[in-house]
Amino acid sequence: MRHLKLGPSWLRFLVVFLLVMSILFRFVNLDSKVYSHDETHSSLRISGYTTTQVKQQIFNGLIIARESFAKFQGVNQEKNLNDTIMTLVTADSQHPPLYYLIARLWMGIFGNSVIAIRSLSVLISFLVFPCVYWLCQELFNVPLLVSGIAIALMAISPIHLVYAQEAQEYILWLVTILLSSAALLQAINLESKDKDELAKEQQRSDRFATWSIYSVTLALSFYTFLWSGFVAVAHGTYVIITNRFQLTETVRAYLLASLVSFLAFMPWMTVVIADFFQFLISAEVTTKDLSLVPVLPFLVMQLSRIFFDLNLAWENPFSYLIASLFLVLVGYAIYVICQTTNQKTWLFIVTLIVVPALPLMLPDLFSGSIRAASEPYLIPAYLGIQVAVAYLIATQLYNGSESRRRNWQIIIGLLIICGIISSRVSSQAKTWWNKGVSYGNPQVAQIINQTASPLLISDASGINYGNVFSLSYLLEPKVRFLLVQDQKVPKIPDKFTDIFLLNPSYDWRQIIEKRYDSKTEIVYSDNYYSVWKLIKPRSLRRRDIPRKNKLSTA
Repeated sequence: MRHLKLGPSWLRFLVVFLLVMSILFRFVNLDSKVYSHDETHSSLRISGYTTTQVKQQIFNGLIIARESFAKFQGVNQEKNLNDTIMTLVTADSQHPPLYYLIARLWMGIFGNSVIAIRSLSVLISFLVFPCVYWLCQELFNVPLLVSGIAIALMAISPIHLVYAQEAQEYILWLVTILLSSAALLQAINLESKDKDELAKEQQRSDRFATWSIYSVTLALSFYTFLWSGFVAVAHGTYVIITNRFQLTETVRAYLLASLVSFLAFMPWMTVVIADFFQFLISAEVTTKDLSLVPVLPFLVMQLSRIFFDLNLAWENPFSYLIASLFLVLVGYAIYVICQTTNQKTWLFIVTLIVVPALPLMLPDLFSGSIRAASEPYLIPAYLGIQVAVAYLIATQLYNGSESRRRNWQIIIGLLIICGIISSRVSSQAKTWWNKGVSYGNPQVAQIINQTASPLLISDASGINYGNVFSLSYLLEPKVRFLLVQDQKVPKIPDKFTDIFLLNPSYDWRQIIEKRYDSKTEIVYSDNYYSVWKLIKPRSLRRRDIPRKNKLSTA
C-alpha cells in the first residue's frame, strides 16, 4: 500500500459530488414513505406511553378519529423525559435508551411530524462519512484513496439510504460501530509504536486517552443497540488473535477498557436480564413479525442490496442474477484483502463481517429459514463488506496493466450508477422492503379512502396494533376507527356505509358475519395480513334505510 498516495483530483470531485447527491436523496420525499409498524413503536416509546396504556385508552370499542393516535406518537403534555426512560425500562428493555432520549429532545424542539423524527436519522447518517474515513485511515494508513472510495460507496449505498430515513436506532448504531472500531484500531496502533518514539509520560497520556475513547464509544454502542455485544466479541476476537493468545500489554489494556464499558452498561443489562427471566416465567409469546424466508437467498439478497436495490422480491429470478454478480465481487474483495494486507488489517475486516452475523445465522441455518426482519442485525457485516470492496477498487485502479485499470474504472462507474439509480427509485417510492408488515399499507389506505363513509375495525392482537397506527398516517380524516381487545364483537353503528376488518382471524370474522347477518369479502391480502369488507345482503340494506335516518351521529 506504500504506492497509494493522496487520491487524484477526480476522486475528490467524485466524493464531493456523491455526498451532495446523498444529501438530496436522504431529504427528498422524506414524509411520503410509509410510517411503518416499527416506526410507530419508536414514536410510542418516545411518547412515554406503554402499549398496555394505549390499549386501555383507544382499544375500548368506541368510535375514534385518527387524531386520537397523536398523543401516543411523540412528545405530549402528559409525559416527560423520565416517562420515556421508564417506559423502556418496564415494557421495552430490549431497546436501550440512547436513541430514544436523543429523539425525545429533538422532537421537543422540532415537533412530532414524520419529517421531524426522520430528519434526525438523516442528520445522524451524515456522521457516517467522517467516521468511515477515520476507520479506513487506521486500517490502511492512506491519506484519501481507500477512505475516499469507501465514502463514495457509502454515500449512494441503497442499504444506508434505507436506514438513514427510518425513525429507528439503526443508523445511530452504525455510527457507534464505526467510532468504536476506529478508536480500537487507533489504540492498538499507538501500542505498537516504538517506545523510543514518545516520551514515557506523553505515551501514558496518549494510551489512556485512546483507550478511554474506545471505552466510551463502546458504551455508547451498547446503549444504542443490544447486538453491540457481538461487535464487542468481534473486537475481542481480533485483539486476542493478533496478540497470539498471549496476555500482552495491549490485551490487558483492551480488557480493562472493555470492562469499563460493560460496567457502564450494567444498569441497563440488569433490566434486560430481569425482563428475560420474567418472559420465561410468564410464558408469553410475542407475534410480532414471524414471516420467514430461506436463509441463503435472504443473505445473498441483502448482500446485493448494499450496492443495488430496486425493491425486487427474493423470489424474482432476476434478483438472483444480480445478487450472484455482487457475490462474486464481494468474495473477490475479501480474497484480495486477505492476500495483500497484513493480518492486523484483513483479520479486522473478516471478524467484523463474520462474528456479529454468526449468532443470527447459525440457528437459522439448521432450521433453513430466517426472520424477514433480521436485516438490521447484519449492519456490521455490511460495513466490513463495503470497506473490503473499497480496498479492492483502490488497489486495482493503481495496479496491473492499463487495460486492467480501465476495466476497474468501468466497474466503479457501474457501482456508482447502480447506487444512484437505486437511490433515485427508492427516494420516489412510497413503500420499500424494509417496511415489513406495513409494506402494503399504501394500497390498503387507497382502498379505504375511496369509500364514502368508512369504518376500520381491528383488534390489538399480533401485528394489528402497530399497523393500525401506521395506517392512521395514511387514511383521510373522514375514516373512523373501532378498536377492540381480545377479539370482542364490536358494536357497529348503521351510519357507516363501508365497514372494513383489518386482519381478522377466521373465527372472529365468522362471529361478526353471524352477528350482523352479513358476508365478508377480501379486498386486500399479502404475506403479512389481509383486509376484509363487511357486506350486508341487498334485501337487508333496503330494509335498514328508514332506520338509518333515526340514528344519532354520536
